[in-house]
Amino acid sequence: MNKILLNQILFIALFFFMASFAYAHGMSEAEKQTILYGGNLQYLKIGATHMLTGYDHLLFVFGIVFLLTTFMDVVKYVTAFTIGHSITLITATLMEVAVNYFLIDAVIALSVCYIGYENLGGFRKIFEKSPDLIWAVFIFGLIHGLGLSTRLQQLPLGDEGIVWRILSFNLGIELGQIGALCLMVALLFKWRRTHSFLQISNVSNNGLIVAGVFLFLMQMHGYSHSVDPDEFAFPEDNHLHAHEKMESKTPLPGSEYRTLPEAETSPLNR
Repeated sequence: MNKILLNQILFIALFFFMASFAYAHGMSEAEKQTILYGGNLQYLKIGATHMLTGYDHLLFVFGIVFLLTTFMDVVKYVTAFTIGHSITLITATLMEVAVNYFLIDAVIALSVCYIGYENLGGFRKIFEKSPDLIWAVFIFGLIHGLGLSTRLQQLPLGDEGIVWRILSFNLGIELGQIGALCLMVALLFKWRRTHSFLQISNVSNNGLIVAGVFLFLMQMHGYSHSVDPDEFAFPEDNHLHAHEKMESKTPLPGSEYRTLPEAETSPLNR
């Protein structure tokens, strides 16, 4: 029993560890600089890297395949997710659809909660019948693709050859997803042969829900503390009001050295 409890704690800790990285899997300045001197292969590489470090996407894919036992089921559901995110990734980027990446990532986090709750049979307990999972996966794929598009639009795409750059990035996403998927399926195949799989299943899917909630709160926190409060129609007055007390306590220059700026010398003090 202690061993099972330890495994549960380790699984939940693992999900929190993975979730902590998902908050910062955007395009780095190094990637933006690299892409200036590279071709389509650089977009492919960044796409694969982005998927492998996009833990919110990986957690959702993990939830999709967790209870699938046949190869054809894995192909069917992953294909629905792939078609969904490819549609919005390509079209939203070409049409330059700008979306608040904090908010879209918050919705993606809720998709992780959804798949974990579905795997635990939560919807069957409420509605007697779960929503059609294949359509749910496809719809969430559309949302994930919109999140991927917001990241891709951070890169210098240019005008000439933009379609090939987008397709290269998308192909990189799919290659990264296939690599991660192979590892997931292999691990799940091994776990299903153990007597503790039911415990692992409950802990893993509860962990998905916990990780999804954690990610959601992180993204909403990032949204509320955007550097530019007016960038995504966030009222500046509300943002400033939240920091009013902080600004009133701003230390004077030099106070960190316990000194104050020298006052202007008055003629009376000379």
